Amino acid sequence: MSSNGSESKLAAPQTSTSGVKTVLRYTGIPPSWLDKRPRLPSRNWLIFLSVSSAIAGYYVYDRQQCKKIRQEYVDKVKDMAVQPMGSMELPRLVTVYGAKWPGDQNYDESMKYFRKYVKPILVAAAIDYDMVKGRRHGDIARHVEDKVRKERRIAAGLEQPFTSPLALPGSSFEEKHKRELDGGIIIVGRHTLKEFMAGLKSGWSDGLAPIDREERLARALESDGEFDEPEPEPTAESPVGDGEPIPTPSRIPSSNAFSILNNPALRAPPPPKAAESVPAHLDTPPAEVPPQPPILLATFTNYIGLTQIPLMIWDFFNERSKVAEGAQAAYQIVKGSTRPFTAPPPEVSAFTDVDSDPAQPQKPHLAEITPTDLDFDRTAESYYKKSVVRDFLSEIESARKGFYATLAQKLEVARGLARGTREPTKEERENPPPTEVELRAERLKKELRWTSDEEGWNTVRPDKDVEWDERFRGQLRVYTDPSPEQDASSDSFA
Repeated sequence: MSSNGSESKLAAPQTSTSGVKTVLRYTGIPPSWLDKRPRLPSRNWLIFLSVSSAIAGYYVYDRQQCKKIRQEYVDKVKDMAVQPMGSMELPRLVTVYGAKWPGDQNYDESMKYFRKYVKPILVAAAIDYDMVKGRRHGDIARHVEDKVRKERRIAAGLEQPFTSPLALPGSSFEEKHKRELDGGIIIVGRHTLKEFMAGLKSGWSDGLAPIDREERLARALESDGEFDEPEPEPTAESPVGDGEPIPTPSRIPSSNAFSILNNPALRAPPPPKAAESVPAHLDTPPAEVPPQPPILLATFTNYIGLTQIPLMIWDFFNERSKVAEGAQAAYQIVKGSTRPFTAPPPEVSAFTDVDSDPAQPQKPHLAEITPTDLDFDRTAESYYKKSVVRDFLSEIESARKGFYATLAQKLEVARGLARGTREPTKEERENPPPTEVELRAERLKKELRWTSDEEGWNTVRPDKDVEWDERFRGQLRVYTDPSPEQDASSDSFA
């Protein structure tokens, strides 16, 4: 029986190995790996691989389309970069304005949009650009207002333009102004458009006297009484005995050379300087506004908050739409096709809604009547964080109340230490408290920031319409898509 069993075992057929397996067997690879037959993954692995490959494929496809779209527009404008220029000529200069998005701590998001989606086309066309960033709300409006006022003062002869000691091309005021008119302006987002139009209107409506906002605020804060010293309480005079001399006030100055009263920074402020006299016929706002540089309106939306995370994810996988919008906007300014800036009729633009709710993201009464360029990118305001729209001004007021609640105690400590009426504590020796001069400077700095933020928010808040002046009608132009003839000529040249 045993012999039969052994014979049956020996008679078992042996699997023949191919030449590849025979060679790989001597490389140290386990035989079980060579005999292993492939099979389908498990259900969970199939789900994971399917989802991962779909996401990765969609991402790769989107980025390939981004490169394709950008290269398509680069090919359309690259012929402008090889055109010869004279030795005294300067390239075209475009001014880019980007304001801070409400509720975003990063003020540079609008400029990031420009640099990523619009700038590559301008660089391919050899167009120079100058970026003006708004770090806080209202910075763009104040910049434009001061710029317009300075130009008006130079044109009126009240101020001399800066002249370079060297006769450089494009250094004169007339050449700079002409270069700005020929270059154009890029406005990124509706919030930037609001600030730009507010500054433009103020610059052409206010007087020509130079404005020092910090000095104006300092003089307004002088009369609020926050730094006034309390009246000393009357004390009963001690009785004087018979034959004792009556004490008289000493005529010798105090020996405390570092008295706070001797600090020139805390003395009564000097009388205000006489305002610069501007002739009445020059200080009056002009009846007409000269032509302004053409404007390119670039759409921009910044998603912030947990509720907008799905939109962020969708944007991440659809970059090609932003690339197409930014490239098309840059292509418009490169080709230079413009149209008049459209605005509501005078009777419509004079209508204002005084009962609007600031917490609401939109006020569409003008858009429903007549959609114009003043309604540009109005839907972007619906993506503002509701908490920012609701609590922006209240947070500033709360911070102001908190500062003034502790100011009186800080002043008492600072004056007591400066006059020597009290000894500093151990903690005050290690960390000296702020002096009265430092408190005044801190208060001016905080009030300047709070006031500027309030003015800026009142300009960009969603229930506020874009500022408009009837003098701008016919003087503002907007870049638009080039005509089919221009497209055909650029394609044939490329």
